[in-house]
This record gives sequence, C-alpha cells and structure tokens, in this order.
Amino acid sequence: MIDIEKIINWIKEYAITNNRKSLVIGISGGIDSAVVSTLCAKTNLSVHVASMPIKQLKTQHDLSMAHGKWLLKKYSNVTHHIIDLSKTYDTFYTLMKNKFNSEHSFANTKSRIRMITLHQISGATDGIVVGTGNKVEDFGIGFYTKYGDGGVDISPIADLMKSEVWNIGKKLGILQEIIDAPPTDGLWEDGRTDSDQLDGLTYEQLEDAMENPNSKHFRKYSEIRNPNLHKMNPIPIFKKQKN
Repeated sequence: MIDIEKIINWIKEYAITNNRKSLVIGISGGIDSAVVSTLCAKTNLSVHVASMPIKQLKTQHDLSMAHGKWLLKKYSNVTHHIIDLSKTYDTFYTLMKNKFNSEHSFANTKSRIRMITLHQISGATDGIVVGTGNKVEDFGIGFYTKYGDGGVDISPIADLMKSEVWNIGKKLGILQEIIDAPPTDGLWEDGRTDSDQLDGLTYEQLEDAMENPNSKHFRKYSEIRNPNLHKMNPIPIFKKQKN
C-alpha cells in the first residue's frame, strides 16, 4: 500500500530544503501527469501546470484541458498555462527535414521542446520541474525521451509501477476519463498508443515481465529494454590515467 501523504511530504520537503518556490509539471491528459500534478497541488506550494499541444489530437488535448480545469477548481495554489508549441515545432521541422529527416527523432523533439518550456517556467518562478515517469517506463523499458520528459529535477512516482499509479489516481479522485484512457505519450500525430509502440504489450504484462524472468512476456520485454539501457545507465565518462 502506497502512503500518498509520504509522497506529498517528500515533494514539499525537497522544494523547501532547496529554497524552491514553485513546482512545475507538464500535463498531457494521461494518468501519470494527472497524479503527479495533483500530488504537487496537495503540497500547498505554488504549482504551475502546463498543457503544451504540438499538433495534438483533440481527444488528448481535451483530457489535458479537463484535468487543468479540475485542478483549478479544487486547488487555489494551481496556475494552468496553455502554451501551443506547434509553430515552434514547425520551425524546427522545416529547418531539419531535408537533411535529417527521422520520424522517431521528430517525435522525441516534441518532448524536448516541451521540457525546454517547463524549465523556462521553472527558471522564471524559482521552481523545480517535477517528473511524471513511472517505474516501468523509467527503469523497466526506458520508455521516455532522453533530455525530454526524462530531463526533470525530481521524480516522485519513478519507484511506482503503472498499476500503483492508477490506484493512486482512483484514490485522488482523478477524472474517470483519464483513468480509462489508453496510455499514450502524445508524440505521434496518428494517435498511436503506448501498447502500439511496445510490441502490443500492456503495462500489466510489462510489470509481470519486470518481476518474473520466467514470464511469457519476458522475451519481448527484454527486446524493448536492451536498446534503451543507454538512457538508464550513467553517461559514460573517459577517465584520465592518474600518475
């Protein structure tokens, strides 16, 4: 059983200890960012949440907006920013598409543009950027963008399985449509889900493989995980020889 109050206090204590005045979170309309932003709101610190559409499917953006409105209604310490980054992305795309055209890289660019935006808000409000990655994504299969959604200051749910995040979401009263929505990173204009990108595996199956090497899903899990180990391992550093 996850102690929700301990997570809230952990976030608050870190911010206060480091003389930070605000918490900054990107809200995508997914369960992870909905839970993290709500936990942050419960600290009573100043919270800035940002909806940052980049050629977003309307259904995804609608969920982000609905969660932002829900937060504003419940917590007076929350400010909701709507920042459309589509033109920013278009400028970058136009500059790079002819010589460096890669659909996957452009998807990651969307995540990195969003992270730059969150750090700009953070820098202007003496804040910290709060991560929304869970344990399956961050330490299981490396399902995040390096220096994108991985470029955060603290990670309050990175030791929680996706199923645990869903359970916390239910306890926090997160909007049912967010709890029920198929998980997606929101980086693809065709609306592909996480399962579409993960060889058809669900988070339940990924969790089974993480905890059980004899799982029938372990082979697929390993095939997804191994190419992403560079994200989870420390950056290699050349060590000079000591005299």
